[in-house]
Amino acid sequence: MMRIAKPIRPTGRRAEMGLLAETGRLAVVSRLVKAGRLAKTGRLAVTGLLAAALFSACEMVIAEPPQELELPEIVQQDNIVEYQGYVVSYNTQTLIPNWVAYELTADETRGNANRSGKEFSMDFNFKGKQARREDYFRSGWTRGHMAPAGDFFWSDEAMAETFYFLNICPQREELNNKDWQYLEKQVRRWANQYGRVWVVSGPIVGDNKYGTIGPDNVVVPDAFFKVALVHDGSRYQSVAFIMQNDANRYYLEKCALSVDDLELLTGLDFYPALPDNVEDYVEGAYDPAVWGLRH
Repeated sequence: MMRIAKPIRPTGRRAEMGLLAETGRLAVVSRLVKAGRLAKTGRLAVTGLLAAALFSACEMVIAEPPQELELPEIVQQDNIVEYQGYVVSYNTQTLIPNWVAYELTADETRGNANRSGKEFSMDFNFKGKQARREDYFRSGWTRGHMAPAGDFFWSDEAMAETFYFLNICPQREELNNKDWQYLEKQVRRWANQYGRVWVVSGPIVGDNKYGTIGPDNVVVPDAFFKVALVHDGSRYQSVAFIMQNDANRYYLEKCALSVDDLELLTGLDFYPALPDNVEDYVEGAYDPAVWGLRH
């Protein structure tokens, strides 16, 4: 088990984009052409339009995913805890996570771990205040995973760590057992379809219309979000979802939105490890066909 207080990272810049900082965009395109890395596009000449060249250059430069691609931008007040399978930003005021992030590969959707014998508990290695069992007892709310146990069959220890209250929010039972669970299953399907998926989940406190629960006043969120990013073989694709914390039905095509729109609602910056040019077009819209959503 590993716990790391993460330093503040630069926004949207990685080693994969180091070329762009050296001698300007045109120099990058020229160097890529000379290296033969743009040859397969068949539509770029050295004298072509800068916009087209820059688009293809970005696609080539990030052929290997940036490290920690799943992490949102980390800010000074974040309490970051890294477990074997996921990273959480935990809020010691609301006693629920701000967000939980992880990468799920196709291989990790399979394994021999199971939920048997695993119980919700505090993480006693975490020194800050956190929720506990008494807060949920007879509260009328279920203990909703942000990183679901079902994504961690690859490791019994990793699955056990999803039961820490640092990964849990008060969630309406109907949502937890139906549409939220269905979305979790879809994430595993996307991991198998595209090889891997980068996921961020978390609560939206909103107006806090449901108040708090338990002796420690754990905040009950108004809604929840989930963000997914994949590479479809030619480019990165992203999508976001919001489900209200109630008993209504939430079909994915009805609650889907762009990552940019979710960022406006939450104030979070998702996938800042992507080069800024790529992040802009990836997060500005979503393609329903990529995610198997009905139009």
